[in-house]
Amino acid sequence: MTTCRVCTGPLRELADFGRQPLSQAFVRPEDLATEFFYQLVVGRCADCAMVQLMQEIPPDKMVHEGYPYHPANSTVMRKHFQDTATRWLETTLTGPDPFAIEIGCNDGVTLRTLGEAGVRHLAVDPSGVTGVPVHRAFFNSESAAEIRAEHGPADIVYAANTICAQPDVASIFAGLEVLLAPDGLFVFEDPYLGEMLARTGFDQIYDEHFYYFTAQSVQAMADSFGMRLVDVERLPVHGGQIRYSIARRGSRLPSVAVKELLAEEEAAGLADDTTFAQFVSQIDATKDALLNLLTDLGDKGHSIVGYGATAKSATTANYFGIGPDLVPFVCDSTPSKQGTLTPGMHIPVRPPAEFADPYPDYALLFAWNHADEIMAKEKAFRDAGGKWILYVPEVRIV
Repeated sequence: MTTCRVCTGPLRELADFGRQPLSQAFVRPEDLATEFFYQLVVGRCADCAMVQLMQEIPPDKMVHEGYPYHPANSTVMRKHFQDTATRWLETTLTGPDPFAIEIGCNDGVTLRTLGEAGVRHLAVDPSGVTGVPVHRAFFNSESAAEIRAEHGPADIVYAANTICAQPDVASIFAGLEVLLAPDGLFVFEDPYLGEMLARTGFDQIYDEHFYYFTAQSVQAMADSFGMRLVDVERLPVHGGQIRYSIARRGSRLPSVAVKELLAEEEAAGLADDTTFAQFVSQIDATKDALLNLLTDLGDKGHSIVGYGATAKSATTANYFGIGPDLVPFVCDSTPSKQGTLTPGMHIPVRPPAEFADPYPDYALLFAWNHADEIMAKEKAFRDAGGKWILYVPEVRIV
């Protein structure tokens, strides 16, 4: 029996998305023979209601040098992280010598903003970061003890799109026990299961998202490690996220927002298997509609190009079976992805310049969570008669 990584309770299978590659493992033709695959199966804990993957991916396969996520490339995400830092400067990091930690900070937008304001800061990241001080390690009790010995306790330990990727949450909380100041906050933001179900955002399910959080499951997780969920905040980024704030038990009282979100989740049936079964049924309907549309457009001689070689597009392409026969190539602005093939389905990734050389008739927007930003940037595509294909929350042409 597979057990929960948070509380060791039994897991019940909710959905099987089949054989999948690592979502960020863009490959070159000469490396196809060594491509890694796993079975993408989602389950829910019968005891704490935590939704999670039922197969764990070895950490050394998921985090590597040159990891291709750069929030600074997105105007929306860069502003999001800058605003996050600015808010803390006004509310939380107001003491005489505050200290902030970020776990898995990629290109360091948040920490650089804090540093520009004179706040001591440190990244804890095994893959390497540029532009900020970094402790190159996974965050756990050992690395936390090393940091505390050199820098003292942390007022904020922050993580964005990182905690959901850490199966061993016990090691995270062990590190917090060592490093977090008595009145400090552990703040993390990740995709919200409630928003995924409401939008049919199935492509948020992939290897890097081991957990799919709700307020109920995060509250149970915090309780199991002697801490307390004290605040929640809805975020519009990445298709809908929640920012959770956790504190040492007894140091802070939970906000009204926690109670309100827990009530919303109960009313929506987020812990009910039938709710997830309906979600899976909607995904299969999306699959049929998108494949029929792409096939029909291709049969009629229309050109189709993918836009945004995102991590989430790996689930879409591989579960739906979208390959170069339907989408000949996908354009992406990340240099390290260009000249490679997408994981699993091996669609060539090309630079943005090729999107307009010439413009296709249709663009399949894999990066749907950045639709407004991308469509505004690519206004010339629409002016030339091009149309966008989106598939979340339903398949449509715009």
